[in-house]
Amino acid sequence: MDDFHGKRLLILGLARQGKALARFAIGAGAAVTITDLRAPEKLRDILAELSDLDIRYVLGEHPMELVDESDILAVSGGVPLEAPLVQAAQAKGIPITNDSLEFTRRTPTAVIGITGSAGKTTTTALTGVMSQVAGRRTWVGGNIGQPLIADLHKMEADDVVVQELSSFQLEIWDRSPHIATVLNITPNHLDRHKTMNAYTNAKANILRYQTAEDISVLCADDPGSLALSAIVRGKLRLFSLNNEVTEGAMVKDGRILIRNGAEKEICRVEDVQLRGRHNLLNVLAATTLADSAGIPTEAIAQAIRTFTGVEHRLELVRSRRGVDWINDSIATAPERAMAALNAFREPIILLAGGKDKAMQWDVWAEKVTQRVKTAVLFGELADLLAEKLTEQNHPDFHKVNTVAEAVEMAAGTAVSGDIVLLSPGGTSYDAFQDFEERGRLFRQLVNEL
Repeated sequence: MDDFHGKRLLILGLARQGKALARFAIGAGAAVTITDLRAPEKLRDILAELSDLDIRYVLGEHPMELVDESDILAVSGGVPLEAPLVQAAQAKGIPITNDSLEFTRRTPTAVIGITGSAGKTTTTALTGVMSQVAGRRTWVGGNIGQPLIADLHKMEADDVVVQELSSFQLEIWDRSPHIATVLNITPNHLDRHKTMNAYTNAKANILRYQTAEDISVLCADDPGSLALSAIVRGKLRLFSLNNEVTEGAMVKDGRILIRNGAEKEICRVEDVQLRGRHNLLNVLAATTLADSAGIPTEAIAQAIRTFTGVEHRLELVRSRRGVDWINDSIATAPERAMAALNAFREPIILLAGGKDKAMQWDVWAEKVTQRVKTAVLFGELADLLAEKLTEQNHPDFHKVNTVAEAVEMAAGTAVSGDIVLLSPGGTSYDAFQDFEERGRLFRQLVNEL
């Protein structure tokens, strides 16, 4: 009998993750209440999706008495643990959970868990392709795609699960996947976590509860990732562009190598279809993860040679009049935008802005001044970024209000041989639901030129 059977489950936040968990929990015999601050008319489509389920809804408010009527509280990723309802539940000793944790507690498969400040989705998608090429039935999800708990009933022990995990999901975890990686640790989501220590501790939960039978994969080139080797309980494997590793993946003499007792060549670096040093690190991480899961070398190599990336991540939208238009809307932190700049040698017209999340922009401004021909700044961040570029004496930057205006200005400025790069550095929440909506609009605007 499932642990949810007969329990009163309160789900805080009616988003993608909450919907999937509600459907699973009702199937497992739980009584489900969902509360969301949005009014019913704002949730009409979601409510229609769940109309076949016996769910109690409390919308437009979060009344505190809901805590007294609940045995378990599940939070969606966007809900901070400082929310009054969460604080009240914790004070009463009510367990706090989320859909990804409940999936991990129940899955019959070994899970490959992937987190990091940047590169999670590319690494997750590529690892999944490696498994699929090997002929393994593969499930890819978590922080991307469909919540994995929605497909739990279809999974079998020999399947491979590749799960992308955010710090928001991990901060309440009390167990870790069999194979887990922290790709990198750089400042991110400090508006939510407040300090780098709290942010790092949340990420570290992906490793913290492993056993001696499990495998941890860390980046030897990233100090934040490598520092977590201190909490590794199982087998430690590394990946590196700069150094040789005794266990894991590395680059040597233009070749990608894997060491797991013996050394094998996977492919040549020139076989990698993705641009940028950061993406080469993602390839090394995926190689180590797939090898740790028993995926054959040949399948890993074939996946690397054919994988061209994930949308909104250095995605080539269009070549027009000798100008390449690149959608990197996923860049919601300055470090990620700087990685995108490093991927190109051509003159760059950068579209940057969005909403700030308590990030530091001085190093970004230095990099932009060194690498960017023209910067077009939009959204809430435009004034701050303009100030930072003024301090660096950048010779050519402009402020606009919207992404549409930024595209129009770039189209009038770019000449053959240029790159127009949407790599905002800020989040999308000043004008969009998420970075994907921002990237879709950019793609539409560019294709309409």
